Amino acid sequence: MTVNPSALPPQYDPKTTESKWQNAWETYQVFKADPNHPGKPYTIVIPPPNVTGSLHMGHAFEDCLMDVLIRYYRMCGYNVLCLPGTDHASIAVHTILDNKLKLEGKVRHDIGREEFLRQAWEWKQKSGGKIVNQLKRMGLSADWSRERFTLDKKLSQAVRKAFVSLYEAGLIYRGNYLVNWCPASLSAVSDLEVENKEVDGHLWYFRYPLTDGSGFVQVATTRPETIFGDTGVAVNPKDKRYEKLIGKTLTLPLVGRNIPIFADELVNSEFGTGCVKVTPAHDRNDFEMGNSHNLPFINVMNKDGTLNENAGIFEGQDRYVARKNIVRKLEQEGFLSKVEEYRHTVPYSDRGKVPVEPLLSTQWFIKINPLARKALTFLDENNSPRFIPEHWTKVYRDWLIKLKDWCISRQLWWGHQIPAWYVISETDDKITDDTPFIVANNEIEAIEKAQQKYGGAIKLEQDPDVLDTWFSSGLWPFSTLGWPENTEDLKVYYPTSTLVTGFDIIFFWVARMTMMAGYFTDQIPFKDVYIHGLVRDENGKKMSKSFNNGIDPLVLTENYGTDALRYTLIREVAGAGQDISLQYNRKTDESESVEASRNFANKLWNAARFVMMNLEDKTPQILGLPKVEQLELCDRWILSRFHRLVQQTRNYIETYGLGEAAKGLYEFIWGDFCDWYIELVKTRLWKDVDSEPRLVAQQTLAYILDNILRLLHPFMPHITEEIWQTLGQTSNIFLALQSYPTYDTQLINTELEESFDLIIGTIRTLRNLRAEAEIKPGMKVSVILQSEDEIERTILKSAKIYIQDLGKVEQLTITPQLELDMGQVIAGVVGTVQVLIPLSGIVDIASLQGKLEKNLSKIKAEVKSLTLRLNNPGFVNKAPQKVVEGAKDSLIEAQKQVEILQERLHRLK
Repeated sequence: MTVNPSALPPQYDPKTTESKWQNAWETYQVFKADPNHPGKPYTIVIPPPNVTGSLHMGHAFEDCLMDVLIRYYRMCGYNVLCLPGTDHASIAVHTILDNKLKLEGKVRHDIGREEFLRQAWEWKQKSGGKIVNQLKRMGLSADWSRERFTLDKKLSQAVRKAFVSLYEAGLIYRGNYLVNWCPASLSAVSDLEVENKEVDGHLWYFRYPLTDGSGFVQVATTRPETIFGDTGVAVNPKDKRYEKLIGKTLTLPLVGRNIPIFADELVNSEFGTGCVKVTPAHDRNDFEMGNSHNLPFINVMNKDGTLNENAGIFEGQDRYVARKNIVRKLEQEGFLSKVEEYRHTVPYSDRGKVPVEPLLSTQWFIKINPLARKALTFLDENNSPRFIPEHWTKVYRDWLIKLKDWCISRQLWWGHQIPAWYVISETDDKITDDTPFIVANNEIEAIEKAQQKYGGAIKLEQDPDVLDTWFSSGLWPFSTLGWPENTEDLKVYYPTSTLVTGFDIIFFWVARMTMMAGYFTDQIPFKDVYIHGLVRDENGKKMSKSFNNGIDPLVLTENYGTDALRYTLIREVAGAGQDISLQYNRKTDESESVEASRNFANKLWNAARFVMMNLEDKTPQILGLPKVEQLELCDRWILSRFHRLVQQTRNYIETYGLGEAAKGLYEFIWGDFCDWYIELVKTRLWKDVDSEPRLVAQQTLAYILDNILRLLHPFMPHITEEIWQTLGQTSNIFLALQSYPTYDTQLINTELEESFDLIIGTIRTLRNLRAEAEIKPGMKVSVILQSEDEIERTILKSAKIYIQDLGKVEQLTITPQLELDMGQVIAGVVGTVQVLIPLSGIVDIASLQGKLEKNLSKIKAEVKSLTLRLNNPGFVNKAPQKVVEGAKDSLIEAQKQVEILQERLHRLK
């Protein structure tokens, strides 16, 4: 096939190109994995976004990082699997459907579980694919034929298998413990789903009278509404103030119940008065003290956040309404001592967005310690998994050590229903904490087990709760590959290679996966955990819904193209784990940084068009490689720079230096290739028709273009695929499946590259001098290059033709010494080389001096005006800060212009 440059339009249109290749890749199943492929496996199982979600900048960033790795290793010949999928997101889906029912004046119990689930699946079928389509639009090169959903039949079977196995091993139990309760979602939530917020509140001081009438004890609390659950008052055993009171009893205000005073080291003597009310059913520390001192546990809270019958006249009141009324009542009865303003931490439900309540509740738990110990063994003995950056290893390890048992049950309907069936008696169909139950993989198995254990006709009722979403997500790396069956996918692609994720879910998800995988597969589920930072807004703030400062990535892809956004996000990564800042104008939906990447795409596009127009319809394969002995100086230079680039890029990608890799590609493609090499060979292409130098230039251009498209493909896959196809490939063969470039160290010549830096610097200086002297672009000049260094002169002589071509030089003199009288010249310096252009007969020096002096006078007047403004206290103190800062920046810029103009005038004297 021949090159068809006309197939590349004069201007690059990302919308047409990107959709074209996304469709083609999917149609031809370019990214379909095959366990029988001979290459070494490389697997990424993507962190499943919520099925309720839509693409945000964090997704876009994470997917770009993943896709660079996936495309790179695929092109390196690995047997690559990128497995996509979504999470069922129990609470999020419930919120959507609950809000829908609320508009109809209903709650989910009005329609029943079966109808609720029917509507949930209906919603999932209609709306659940939104984020998947958006991920495809970002160019994620996943095997979409293997797309998984956490409620898929096979994955549900894996979840039940895991639950039953853990239960039978004694690692899952059902018990009545204190949990985080979300009154909004009416469900328990894990510690990891709780966000601690600093809030302004109050500290109330109340008098609790001693039962013997000898006085009172003053206690301080931030939660007066829990007073009805108080079953004791505690002091620290080392607190001398209260040691004589230990063992006495108090009469609880509003209730009249006698409660003991006892000592416990959990009490902070610095809080309030050092005496704390103990409410075992509503506080974690109090729960511990309640168990240690055999106190009664009295629950005063309903699950919707209202007070229950134990609150007496306050029954049915919302917790915060009741708080005000209880304080008022205590004040009326003389128990309120004082009130202080108090800033403290309040735990909020991450999903429900309301303060959680510590609530005594019967739930299902995992004994986490055995699982955590095994994960720690992998870490300490094998450094598995390996965290990048490394400092996250300590964070992960410390967290595993501090883990408490995991509450895995949620009072929801959408999710994996707990595979436990209660054995209902004929006389009482109410499920209690003492109701016997059977754990089984399915109802048939449960009936068989129940009959074997209890005999006769058995009535069973499945536990209505579902499992915490993170339970199924913890199985994700291996359940998606077929576990518990020993599938080919599981044998080949597991353990996975790399997990790319944010630091904020190390505890939510990463540790869940390592513990589950360690237990069920005896392997850590991934070799590396690449922790990326956050995408921050133009002011350096974390993007969040609460700040309303998020940026819709699809707006930027619409304006600039997907490749431009992908490249920007990757290029901005200064190092593994570091945050990136994205410049963005919210009024115009414009981004300077993404626009710069679009300009880079256009630069590549135009360079490709130029190269293809000069290949005489020949492909890189037809042209072949140039012979080393035929290479000219600039050919050897660009090949050295290219092979160094390949070495550098491969090393950066394999060590997760993706930002550095992207920057290096930009510098080579824009600078070395487009700005210099193409310019250096134009003379050979246009003048030496049918000559060996022209053929060598064509061969080198074709070779470099073909390979930079391969190098850049993981970062900007759409534009590179389009150009590569047009460069002359056969149909249904894709760049995405071609080999990644390799490097030849014998072609890397550091000395040559350093020499060429001098040549480029000389040409650049010469061009700048021409611009300063306002020499017409087409006019050829005489140039003198002076250096006392023989090596420098030799380098310059070897590049004489390049300097003359690119600098528009008619006569070039390279000399160790300058003549005494050369007339008026304009001069510059590069290294120790002086670059001089005699001006006599070239420009009207007097006219040029006049223009420069006029401009200098104008700029000096601007400097004076800005200086006066900034020295005026009225302006500095009253004008908006942005205006003042703008004036300062303008003054600095004007002062620089003065220096430049003065220097240019000095050179003309």
